[in-house]
Amino acid sequence: MGKMAILPHSLLPGPEAQAHSDRLRATIDEAIREAGGWIDFSRFMSLALYAPGLGYYSAGAVKLGAAGDFVTAPEMTPLFARTLARPVVHTLQALQGQAPEVLELGAGTGRLACDLLTALAERDAVPERYRILEVSPDLRARQEATLSSLPRALRARVEWCEHWPDAICGALVANEVLDALPVHRVGWRGAAGWVEIGVALGNGEWVQHERPLGNPRLLERLPDPSGWPVPYDTEISLAATDLVTTVGQTLRAGRVWFIDYGFPAREYYHPQRAGGTLMCHIRHHAHPDPLAFPGLQDITAHVDFTAVAQAALAVGLAVDDYGSMASWLIAEGIVEELGRLSPDQPAHYLPAASAVHRLLSPAEMGELFKVLVLRPGTGREPLPPSLAG
Repeated sequence: MGKMAILPHSLLPGPEAQAHSDRLRATIDEAIREAGGWIDFSRFMSLALYAPGLGYYSAGAVKLGAAGDFVTAPEMTPLFARTLARPVVHTLQALQGQAPEVLELGAGTGRLACDLLTALAERDAVPERYRILEVSPDLRARQEATLSSLPRALRARVEWCEHWPDAICGALVANEVLDALPVHRVGWRGAAGWVEIGVALGNGEWVQHERPLGNPRLLERLPDPSGWPVPYDTEISLAATDLVTTVGQTLRAGRVWFIDYGFPAREYYHPQRAGGTLMCHIRHHAHPDPLAFPGLQDITAHVDFTAVAQAALAVGLAVDDYGSMASWLIAEGIVEELGRLSPDQPAHYLPAASAVHRLLSPAEMGELFKVLVLRPGTGREPLPPSLAG
C-alpha cells in the first residue's frame, strides 16, 4: 500500500516532518543490518514508537486531540474522569492510614490527571501523591502545562517518575496503554505451520518478511488454529503480559484499571479476523500499514484481555471486574454525572451529552473498549467465564 493511498495529498507530511521520519528510518535500517537483515515486528514497533528523540512517542509531534492523530476518552469530556473518580475514591478511602496514592501510566496530555484530581478534591479524597509514569518527554511537557491550571496545593501532589516504583498502594490507572505496547506478529500457514512476521530490507525499502517461528515464549502463547482460513495473521503482546506481571509483583494494596480496546481470546483469535488487529493512526486517518510514515504515526494492536487476565492471575492478582466500557461507565454513574449538568446551558450540556453518547454507543467506543479491574488476590481465583478462551 502506497502512502498516497493512505492519506489525501493535502495531509501528507511536510518537509520538516519528512526529514524527521527519514532520520528514524535510517536508525531502523541500521538496526535491521546489525541484526543480520531481519528484526521481529516487536523490535520494529518499539523503535518506531519509542526510539529516543525519534520515535512517535519520544519526539515532539502533537499526538492527541483535534490537532493530533487521535482522541482518547478523557479528552472528550471531563465526565469520564469524574466517573472514574467514584471507584478510585472507594479504593483510596479503604486504604486510609496507608498513605494511598494514584499512579497513572502514560498520562497523555494530562487531561485525565487534571480532571481526576479535581474530582477527587471535590470528594475530599486527594491522594498523598499522584504519580505519572511517562516515557515521552514531549507528553510530559504537555502534562505539566495542563496540570499548571490546578490550584497550587493540588498541583504539588503530582510528581513524575522515570522508573517503575518498588511498591504500589492505592489506585493504578492505565487508559489506552496496553494497545501501544510493542507486539509480535505471527502467522498460521496451514501445512507449513507457524511463522513469525518481521521487517527486512529489500531493495532499500522495508518489507514484511516471514521466518519459521522459534521464539519459545511465543510458542507457549499460540492459540488453536483449528477452523482458521490460511493464511492467518495475528498479534501476540508479550510486553502487555510482562507489564501486568510487574504490576502484580509491586501492587501491595488497592485496585488497577486497564481501559483499552480489545477482546477476550475467543473473539481476538476469531476465524474472521484473519488479518489481525494492527492499526495505524495519522491525522485522524486510520489505516493498516505499519511501515508507512515512521515516527509520524501511531501503531497499535487490540488487547487480548484473556492473556492479560491470565498473567494477572499467575502473579497473585484477581479479576475484580471485566466488561464493556459502556456497562462499566453506566454502573459507575456517568449518566448521573451528566444529569448534574443543566440542559438550560446548551453550550456546556450538548457537547457533554454528545461525548457521553460516543462513550456508551456500541457503534462508537462503548463495546469495543473494555475495562479490566484487578486487585490483590489469594492466588486461587479462577479466570472469569467472560474471559475464557
